[in-house]
Amino acid sequence: MKSALIVIDIQNDYFPDGLFPQWEAEATLTRIEGMVAAAQAQQIPVILVQHIAAGPAPFFNAETPGVAIHPRLLACAPRAPIVVKAHADSFLNTTLESTLQALGCDEIWLCGMMTQNCVTHTALSPQAAKYRVKVLGDGCSSVSQMIHLIALRALADRVEVCNGLPV
Repeated sequence: MKSALIVIDIQNDYFPDGLFPQWEAEATLTRIEGMVAAAQAQQIPVILVQHIAAGPAPFFNAETPGVAIHPRLLACAPRAPIVVKAHADSFLNTTLESTLQALGCDEIWLCGMMTQNCVTHTALSPQAAKYRVKVLGDGCSSVSQMIHLIALRALADRVEVCNGLPV
């Protein structure tokens, strides 16, 4: 199988100085940095997903510091393609599908924020159905540990949920 690591919405607004800080955002980013390094060492493509609100929103507004992908993620994956989205589903009206097709992928590994929203909607997207989907639980975060764990448990009924980068 040809895999791709998809990192969803690791953006400034989800960190302590942002408009909607997430539970364990810094620790999650540190684990994702390790996943990116491991993927790169195995020559597995990394794709970054960035949410930009389609209009005025509580966070992720265009041309604000909070909408930017976190600089630590950009530093560890400087050549990764960036897919821009305006919906929870990273496939909906984006270039994600064409990017995966161009890379020849048939398996996707998802991590990012928020577990119960964008990670879940991407994992369960109709367009994801043709891929073997794995959600890397320790590379995800949410508004609280409880919401994160509930979302992972619900996802486990439909896709593979694991910790760490699969090998």
